[in-house]
Amino acid sequence: MTTIDLTSTSFNSAVEDNDILFVDFWAAWCGPCRAFAPTFQAASEAHPDIVFGKVDTEAEQELSAAAGITSIPTLMVFRDQILVFSQPGALAPPQLDQVIAAVKGLDMDEVRKSIAETNAQGS
Repeated sequence: MTTIDLTSTSFNSAVEDNDILFVDFWAAWCGPCRAFAPTFQAASEAHPDIVFGKVDTEAEQELSAAAGITSIPTLMVFRDQILVFSQPGALAPPQLDQVIAAVKGLDMDEVRKSIAETNAQGS
């Protein structure tokens, strides 16, 4: 599967409609972003069961601000509509493969339980 371009109008539905969504926040002028792009594209082709999206931070400044993006590239991963990974910096292929494996291996019942416990402690 190829990557999809995400915008402020399509971002929320992409998070809601996909079990796993990897999002690359990038800009054309960013050297590390350009270096990470082939790695991200190769992963999207190797994992057709995952949706890979890209957000152009220049074109989507409001979306980038809402997502709290302060450095690019930034990779965010959503699983079952929950943000489970967010990290700035370009990843090498083996690092991205590790993130993919970790996200696929998450016990989402445990993740939801942990979130509920954290929220209960904060109340």
